[in-house]
Amino acid sequence: MIENCEIGQNVDIPFPDLCNIYGATIGAGSFVGPFVEIQKDVKIGPNCRIQSHSFICSLVEIGASVFIGHGVMFCNDSYPYAGNDNPDLQPVFVGDGATIGTNATILPGVTIGAGALIGAGSVVTKDVLPTVIAYGNPALCTT
Repeated sequence: MIENCEIGQNVDIPFPDLCNIYGATIGAGSFVGPFVEIQKDVKIGPNCRIQSHSFICSLVEIGASVFIGHGVMFCNDSYPYAGNDNPDLQPVFVGDGATIGTNATILPGVTIGAGALIGAGSVVTKDVLPTVIAYGNPALCTT
């Protein structure tokens, strides 16, 4: 299901019936694999690649030419709330050219800098500076 989205030219969503994408903006030349959910108010820049089974929640902003591996989970709520209006949502930012490995989890309020590399299976709990490699649980940064 794709509803109420702004989708740029040459965006490739080969299995639109296997995705939930609503209220999002997806930049030109991007790719979205099957079984991906992209919620409202998400902004994805041009030439990004979102692999299968990833979840991108509201308030996530992804720059240009970003790679999101299989099964990456973004979180925007530090304190999950059963009601419809959670007052504690926090945005997540991913800079241009960043790479996020398979099954990584990105926690609320985090900024991942341009060109940063997040290792597969990592749990990102703090900001990652540009061009830094971060991996592990919690993700530790190296240069």
